[in-house]
Amino acid sequence: MNFPSELKYSKDHEWVRVEGNVGVVGITDFAQKELGDIVFLDVTSVGTTFSKEEVFGTVEAVKTVSDLFMPVSGKVVEFNTALEGNPELVNSDPYGAGWIVKVELSSPSDIDTLLASDAYTQLIGA
Repeated sequence: MNFPSELKYSKDHEWVRVEGNVGVVGITDFAQKELGDIVFLDVTSVGTTFSKEEVFGTVEAVKTVSDLFMPVSGKVVEFNTALEGNPELVNSDPYGAGWIVKVELSSPSDIDTLLASDAYTQLIGA
């Protein structure tokens, strides 16, 4: 499995890439493999402010529906609209074209509480 070192990871299997004051959020390679074929994402939270670890949407796979947890506090400023017609991008490119939301960080220090790639790898036992 792939866990890029430039990303930070949550115990709930989301990742964050910081771009200035914005965090790009998606689910990890591990999470997408565990879920299986993703068929739909329900994220209607653009413009909403979330606290760290709050549910900001759901991801539906062939075999299950799972909550998406916000790894950092902030306001959702963008949803990846490419996922509306191609939710499988989360499976095929979880760290690239399969990103889910962009969040304006309200507490940039939240990033420091997330896991580095080696710690996340240990968490999942990979």
